[in-house]
Amino acid sequence: MALWLLAGSAFAASPLMGTWKLDESKSKLDPAMGKNTTVIYAQEGSKVKITVDGVNAKGKPTHNEWVGKFDGKDYPVTGDPAFDARAYRQVNSRTLDMMLKKKGEVVGTGLVTVSGDGKTRTVQLDAMTPKGKKAHIVGVYNKS
Repeated sequence: MALWLLAGSAFAASPLMGTWKLDESKSKLDPAMGKNTTVIYAQEGSKVKITVDGVNAKGKPTHNEWVGKFDGKDYPVTGDPAFDARAYRQVNSRTLDMMLKKKGEVVGTGLVTVSGDGKTRTVQLDAMTPKGKKAHIVGVYNKS
């Protein structure tokens, strides 16, 4: 029982958890991809819930959610027309590999990294735009 409590408290203290706000001035975004303005990582039992709010390429609000584990397996995404599953693999306490999928096909890969001081989260993503063009995005987020 004590080991489970230690694992749970270490997980809750993860630098990935929290609310992250986009810093557009430090980001390199592709207008065709829209932007995620707020991302929330929250523990939900033995899993993590990631809630994403933003705007699409036309400026209309977007919202999607993912619940899963950082174990490299696919878990469904709800609310995102571009991706229906994401898989995260924990590289270390501050870094995740990310794979985005649509109908079982990989349509994007990325890396999520939290700075040593825990105040900044950087997402590097290589994905296809809705029109099938390759895009490289760097999103920089500040913890709020």
